[in-house]
Amino acid sequence: MATDVEVAYNGPQGIAKAKEFRPDVVFCDIGLPMMDGFEVARAFRADEALKGVFVVALSGYALPEDVARAQAAGFDQHLAKPTSLEKLEEVLESRPGS
Repeated sequence: MATDVEVAYNGPQGIAKAKEFRPDVVFCDIGLPMMDGFEVARAFRADEALKGVFVVALSGYALPEDVARAQAAGFDQHLAKPTSLEKLEEVLESRPGS
Protein backbone atom coordinates (compact mmCIF):
# COMPACT_ATOMS: atom_id res chain seq x y z
CA MET A 1 0.00 0.00 0.00
CA ALA A 2 1.48 3.33 -1.05
CA THR A 3 1.20 6.30 1.26
CA ASP A 4 1.52 9.89 0.12
CA VAL A 5 3.01 12.33 2.59
CA GLU A 6 3.25 16.11 2.59
CA VAL A 7 5.24 18.25 5.02
CA ALA A 8 4.60 21.79 6.25
CA TYR A 9 6.84 23.83 8.51
CA ASN A 10 4.33 26.23 10.04
CA GLY A 11 0.62 26.36 10.82
CA PRO A 12 -0.67 28.43 7.89
CA GLN A 13 1.35 26.35 5.43
CA GLY A 14 -0.03 23.15 6.97
CA ILE A 15 -3.62 24.30 6.64
CA ALA A 16 -3.07 25.39 3.04
CA LYS A 17 -1.42 22.08 2.13
CA ALA A 18 -4.20 20.13 3.82
CA LYS A 19 -6.85 21.97 1.81
CA GLU A 20 -5.01 21.00 -1.36
CA PHE A 21 -3.81 17.53 -0.37
CA ARG A 22 -6.91 16.34 1.57
CA PRO A 23 -5.11 14.04 4.04
CA ASP A 24 -6.73 11.28 6.05
CA VAL A 25 -4.37 11.89 8.99
CA VAL A 26 -2.32 14.88 10.15
CA PHE A 27 0.46 14.72 12.72
CA CYS A 28 0.91 18.22 14.08
CA ASP A 29 3.43 19.65 16.51
CA ILE A 30 2.14 22.08 19.14
CA GLY A 31 5.13 24.43 19.08
CA LEU A 32 4.89 25.69 15.51
CA PRO A 33 6.01 29.07 14.21
CA MET A 34 3.43 31.67 13.17
CA MET A 35 0.44 29.66 14.46
CA ASP A 36 0.65 27.02 17.19
CA GLY A 37 -0.76 23.53 16.86
CA PHE A 38 -3.78 24.37 19.02
CA GLU A 39 -4.75 27.05 16.51
CA VAL A 40 -4.17 24.62 13.65
CA ALA A 41 -6.47 22.03 15.23
CA ARG A 42 -9.18 24.65 15.82
CA ALA A 43 -8.83 25.78 12.18
CA PHE A 44 -9.25 22.20 10.96
CA ARG A 45 -12.39 21.74 13.05
CA ALA A 46 -13.86 25.04 11.83
CA ASP A 47 -13.25 24.27 8.13
CA GLU A 48 -15.94 22.18 6.46
CA ALA A 49 -13.41 20.52 4.12
CA LEU A 50 -10.98 19.62 6.92
CA LYS A 51 -13.12 18.96 9.97
CA GLY A 52 -13.19 15.19 9.38
CA VAL A 53 -9.40 14.80 9.21
CA PHE A 54 -7.91 12.67 12.01
CA VAL A 55 -5.55 15.13 13.72
CA VAL A 56 -2.87 13.91 16.11
CA ALA A 57 -0.74 16.15 18.30
CA LEU A 58 2.87 14.94 18.26
CA SER A 59 4.56 17.14 20.79
CA GLY A 60 7.04 17.57 23.57
CA TYR A 61 4.27 19.35 25.48
CA ALA A 62 2.86 16.28 27.21
CA LEU A 63 1.81 17.23 30.71
CA PRO A 64 -1.80 16.32 31.59
CA GLU A 65 -2.88 19.93 31.06
CA ASP A 66 -1.23 19.93 27.60
CA VAL A 67 -3.12 16.77 26.64
CA ALA A 68 -6.40 18.28 27.92
CA ARG A 69 -5.74 21.51 26.01
CA ALA A 70 -5.01 19.53 22.83
CA GLN A 71 -8.27 17.63 23.20
CA ALA A 72 -10.19 20.87 23.78
CA ALA A 73 -8.61 22.39 20.66
CA GLY A 74 -9.87 19.49 18.54
CA PHE A 75 -7.03 16.99 18.35
CA ASP A 76 -8.24 13.40 18.12
CA GLN A 77 -5.15 11.99 19.85
CA HIS A 78 -2.01 13.23 21.60
CA LEU A 79 1.42 11.60 21.41
CA ALA A 80 4.46 12.69 23.39
CA LYS A 81 7.79 13.04 21.60
CA PRO A 82 9.71 10.93 21.13
CA THR A 83 7.16 8.24 20.36
CA SER A 84 7.60 4.67 19.24
CA LEU A 85 6.59 3.17 15.93
CA GLU A 86 4.29 0.85 17.86
CA LYS A 87 2.49 3.80 19.44
CA LEU A 88 2.13 5.50 16.02
CA GLU A 89 0.61 2.31 14.62
CA GLU A 90 -1.73 2.03 17.62
CA VAL A 91 -2.99 5.57 17.09
CA LEU A 92 -3.48 5.03 13.36
CA GLU A 93 -5.43 1.83 14.06
CA SER A 94 -7.70 3.77 16.47
CA ARG A 95 -9.00 5.96 13.64
CA PRO A 96 -12.67 5.51 12.88
CA GLY A 97 -13.02 3.32 9.82
CA SER A 98 -9.52 1.88 9.98
